[in-house]
Amino acid sequence: MLNFTADILTDFVRRLFIAAGAPAEDAGVVAASLVESNLRGYDSHGVALARWYLSQIKNGELLPGSAFAVRHETAALLAADGGLGFGQVQCGRLVDRVAAKARDLGIACGTLVRCGHVGRLGEWVERAAATGLAALISVNDNGVITTVAPPGGKCGRISTNPIALAVPTGADPLVLDISTSAVANGKLKIARLEQRPVPLGWIQDAEGNPCTDPNVMLADPPGALLPFGGDQAFKGFGLGLIFDILSAGLAGGSCPPASPGTKEWNNVLLVVWDPARCAGAEHFTAEADKLIASVRGTPRKPGVDRIQLPGDRSAQARAVRVATGIPVADEVWEQLTHVAAKLDVAAPA
Repeated sequence: MLNFTADILTDFVRRLFIAAGAPAEDAGVVAASLVESNLRGYDSHGVALARWYLSQIKNGELLPGSAFAVRHETAALLAADGGLGFGQVQCGRLVDRVAAKARDLGIACGTLVRCGHVGRLGEWVERAAATGLAALISVNDNGVITTVAPPGGKCGRISTNPIALAVPTGADPLVLDISTSAVANGKLKIARLEQRPVPLGWIQDAEGNPCTDPNVMLADPPGALLPFGGDQAFKGFGLGLIFDILSAGLAGGSCPPASPGTKEWNNVLLVVWDPARCAGAEHFTAEADKLIASVRGTPRKPGVDRIQLPGDRSAQARAVRVATGIPVADEVWEQLTHVAAKLDVAAPA
């Protein structure tokens, strides 16, 4: 592992995107988003994605600088086309515009089709909750990725279809960011890069047998991810199924199975509420804080030091990594510096 400060890593990744033809402002937004994911311990959604984004730019699958095109708009609804632009750029624009509508009306909805990969999903609902709003977001992969098998099935039929929700509190927003599968695809990619097994319960081989080798996902025939929920996996798969339909169906994208030649992109669904327009912001945060305090104060089992809430581990990881640096796996760094050399971008020492 190599260690870098957030500033050094952000500057390097930003320069990579600029060298690939991205506008400087867009490059800075995406680089900051990826590094923030690393800071919070979401390495699968951090700078390891930069190489993929750069390959998409090279292949014309990602078009930095694309306009945010409004397809349909009402007082409470915004349906937009991302034009294959950077997901972090276009999704930020969607959140800001839908949040403004929610402040006017109390609730608003937004959709985004043909959007590049949006990165860490929790970032977008946290952006809304930091201004006193509550929000829900989901995405699908336009029906192209089918890695998650239904309970009892051998083959993948849907993608990991993550969802994220955030609410304002008297302190920092409370953010829940989960895949509806046992784990995100990105964590399997990191495991393959680092040549290490994954825990039982994440994946199965092509015959449906429990497996710990992440390389089975690339086999012929491939293995499959399991839905979250363990013995109750039908709950995780059910959520993934419904949000696949909501995200693609409302945005104008594709659910699996995608037609031949369909391009992979994110279809986004966003809903934002303004507590001030309902029972009042003070009531909302007071009730949130009361419940959080009650959960924190739960009598603990032997050996449990603290009751954890969503976001606790990422906050702890951020504090540590701000102080000690961001670890980057050798394999990830080799890939980034290899691309940097091709783009004539100097890598940090």
